[in-house]
Amino acid sequence: MNFFTGSLFITGNRNHLMTRHFLSWTALFFLSSCSFSARTTERYLEKAKTKNYDVIVVPGIPFTEQGWDSTMKARVYWSKYLFDKGIAKNIMYSGSSVHSPYYEGEIMALYAVALGIPKQHVFYETKAEHSTENLYYSYHKSKKIGFNSVALATDPYQSKQLRRYARVKVDEKIGIIPIVFDTLRVIQPTMINPEINYQQAYNKNFVPLTSRESFWKRFRGTMGKNVDKNAYK
Repeated sequence: MNFFTGSLFITGNRNHLMTRHFLSWTALFFLSSCSFSARTTERYLEKAKTKNYDVIVVPGIPFTEQGWDSTMKARVYWSKYLFDKGIAKNIMYSGSSVHSPYYEGEIMALYAVALGIPKQHVFYETKAEHSTENLYYSYHKSKKIGFNSVALATDPYQSKQLRRYARVKVDEKIGIIPIVFDTLRVIQPTMINPEINYQQAYNKNFVPLTSRESFWKRFRGTMGKNVDKNAYK
């Protein structure tokens, strides 16, 4: 039976509703399977507490004049938590101007400093246009600066997606510190939305990635196939 023309779609409103719920749960299960569980994130954090990383890498996310969204806010606050706890000595924010005319890495660095992280411990790189490149370029820039131990610090979904790439294509010793959302909820009452001069991170020559690259080239970038291995040498 063809699923899309089968009885689930032609036997009345009740089955339409059942099908919608089925598809919703299927999508939820799929997304959950692509992300670390809450228990796993806690385990990674406990392991990270025994380390003292020279730098953590935080991938960027698009920014608009309306301000940072909840994902960027979570990533920046998570990096601050790790810095405040002494798990990370420095932070490297990464991201070019990919889908908006603002360098993501620089925007996040501005927020980090506004939140009180000392400027001398905040770094950024602005070449990366895909999550794999966030990690690859930040790692090599960190090494060039002189940092030795490096960890990835981002949300559980992205952490899981990049884990294999990190250890196979970059460095098997890279740490993984996915966001523990229960920890962020504890500090949420103290979270603020600081003002930043976002024009400092404006790219006057901005062209959206979707206008510069075909779907297949972007897909290759997502898979880490477009990295410039000479960057930050």
